[in-house]
Amino acid sequence: MNEGRPPRIYLDNAATSYPKPESVLQAMTTYMQDNGAAFGRGSYADGDRAGQIVTECRQKMARLLAVSAAEIAFTFNCTDSLNLLLRGLLKPGDRVVTTALEHNSVLRPLNQLQQELGLQVHVTDFDPQSGLVNLDELQKALTEPTRLVVVNHASNVTGVIQPIEQIATLAHDAGALTLLDAAQTTGHHDLNLTELPVDFLATAGHKGLLGPLGTGVVFVRGGREQLLTPIRCGGTGTQSESPEQPRDLPGLFESGNLNMPGLAGLNAGLDWLLGQDRTQLTASVQTCTTLLRSRLASLPGVRLLTCGESPGAGIVSFVIDGVDSREAATILDSSFGVQCRAGFHCAPLVHQRLQTAQHGGSLRLSPGVFTTTDEVSQAADAVAQLCDAFSLS
Repeated sequence: MNEGRPPRIYLDNAATSYPKPESVLQAMTTYMQDNGAAFGRGSYADGDRAGQIVTECRQKMARLLAVSAAEIAFTFNCTDSLNLLLRGLLKPGDRVVTTALEHNSVLRPLNQLQQELGLQVHVTDFDPQSGLVNLDELQKALTEPTRLVVVNHASNVTGVIQPIEQIATLAHDAGALTLLDAAQTTGHHDLNLTELPVDFLATAGHKGLLGPLGTGVVFVRGGREQLLTPIRCGGTGTQSESPEQPRDLPGLFESGNLNMPGLAGLNAGLDWLLGQDRTQLTASVQTCTTLLRSRLASLPGVRLLTCGESPGAGIVSFVIDGVDSREAATILDSSFGVQCRAGFHCAPLVHQRLQTAQHGGSLRLSPGVFTTTDEVSQAADAVAQLCDAFSLS
């Protein structure tokens, strides 16, 4: 199938991590072959075992975030998590403060809620040099009564990690709640929610947590579930005699059959992560990121969009003078086997601020925990050859 193609160098881990640990594949196959039962739907041994998988996964997720398992619910992806939280919390006339760094999984729900509920939305700018949210502007925005502050932990374009503790403190001092989109950092960076004062968190299971696609996670700080209205209602396997959706977690969010093959894989991914020295894993990704940035920064015609000095969330975005980013990505894949993301990354306001429209967005290379420095060097060589082909050197 891949005859004649160069060996694959996968550098799109910010979209979804690859490869997965072997244990993830084994757990999913074992569940599908040997169990197949739904969660919370059968009073028999395999149904109980399915329940045990979900319980273990919930406990491991809670351990990773340093919270109670009773504060964790599973969804189908980070977008699903964000929609459930935003739609479940916000009411007509509420005011929301967010940032120009957000993904469309925040911007589009807020846009739709503006139309449906008359929601007021203030978008705070960021500094294109540092990649950081403008805290002075944020604080000024919070002088008006605000229901919620929504911010991502790290941009999927710049990779810059935001000062969430400061942002959450400003929000709480102003009487606002905080929602953290941690899709790009969960699993890569320690998120101790015992110390980090956010009210809600949404994340994906298929990125840094090394689980499969179709898995997502919601964290709701204890007591905050009473502020949420259920958006999806249906069978939960509990309180079935009641006509109303449970108002506690996880039943508040877990209507219908869970993605059991996915959660079996996520459970194994979390088990693998928790068994590693995560400091070393983070350092490995940062080493690859720093090497990529250094190599690409030296190429004529290449402009890095990755801001600041820190390797951040393991993301290196850039544009090449006079070259459409999507065309460049196609050539990198077909001629060099380098697989990366190109375009606007579902983050239009970031690209607007960084002025990438003429390039069709940007190229994004994102190492993962299994990426090697040799692969990174080969990718940098490929970009250099691409620049040569376009006569930029």
